[in-house]
Amino acid sequence: MGAAARFILRRRGAHGSGKGWHWTDIVTWLWLIGGLIIMFGPAVWLVFSSFKTPAALAEFPPSILPYVTQQATVEGYDKPLSLYEATLPDGTTKVLAEVRRIGTVAQMVDPQAPGEIIKVNIKDRQPARTLSFATENYTEPFVHFDFVRYLWNSVFVTVVATLITLVVNSMAAFALSKYEFRGRSFAMLLILATLMVPLSVIMVPLYSIVSALGLFNSLWGVILPTVATPTGVFILRQYMLTIPDELIDAARMDKASEWQIYWRIILPLTAPALAVLAIFSVVWRWNDFLWPLIVLSRKELYTLQVGLSIYSGELNVQWHFILAMTVVTMIPVVLVFIFLQRFITAGIAGTGLK
Repeated sequence: MGAAARFILRRRGAHGSGKGWHWTDIVTWLWLIGGLIIMFGPAVWLVFSSFKTPAALAEFPPSILPYVTQQATVEGYDKPLSLYEATLPDGTTKVLAEVRRIGTVAQMVDPQAPGEIIKVNIKDRQPARTLSFATENYTEPFVHFDFVRYLWNSVFVTVVATLITLVVNSMAAFALSKYEFRGRSFAMLLILATLMVPLSVIMVPLYSIVSALGLFNSLWGVILPTVATPTGVFILRQYMLTIPDELIDAARMDKASEWQIYWRIILPLTAPALAVLAIFSVVWRWNDFLWPLIVLSRKELYTLQVGLSIYSGELNVQWHFILAMTVVTMIPVVLVFIFLQRFITAGIAGTGLK
């Protein structure tokens, strides 16, 4: 047994020396398993459901795995018929094909001898199901819809907005952490106060400014109003306060300009906090729906989240496409988190966040 397995399976007592299971061991395992299900259960259901057909999604009770009812071509019938395992009055079980259903009685036939109609109560049958992954849920949006365009728009908005956010917020944080000037604390307090202002309050004036600047129906109209964030300024400022001022003084003595100090000293040392802000920014921009919906009215400029709304009609919602494309939208965020997760602990610890 490896060290990891011994650590996971150890029980109460030093080095697992406790004999038997203590009640705290049971509570701990129940708590951990319950938390694991609550955290990852919806994601697992989403991934498997993205491979289901519309009929499988409509089944009740729902299943985790993507099962489909088997069908067979029966002589004398134009369309394939669904197969069921039916329990006959004599107690035998037989695979029958459903012709039609009237109330609680299903009219069924034997696929091998379709001449005789057999009436079966729907309670006495179970669908003959098999595991099947509907991969067309992923391929059809790329073929029949402009999904690639929406994907590119979201990638462009997310990458550009994140880069500008890192530069703008780091400059503001550098000034608020390393420069002494009158009103510095008030300026920081004013920036933090904007956290209490919801988007709905500034939406109308923000829209008027974007329209006046000619950024309506432009991806830049989605990017620029969101690049300066009080959360980003606070995170970076708190981290920069931990950088010794002696480094900056030594650089100034060596005739380094303020730009060189910012670019060559401050930014490299602030990498963990920048990584945390980058993760936040990617999640914010990638999942943003309301602001792109307001600014963009041309279909070819839609971001991914807005583009997904085309699968939701007034009378019909194509859940199989929505679920599949939702899984696709999760992939970039997960990849960013995987590559930058090692900076999260150091970055948050350095900023003093709880």
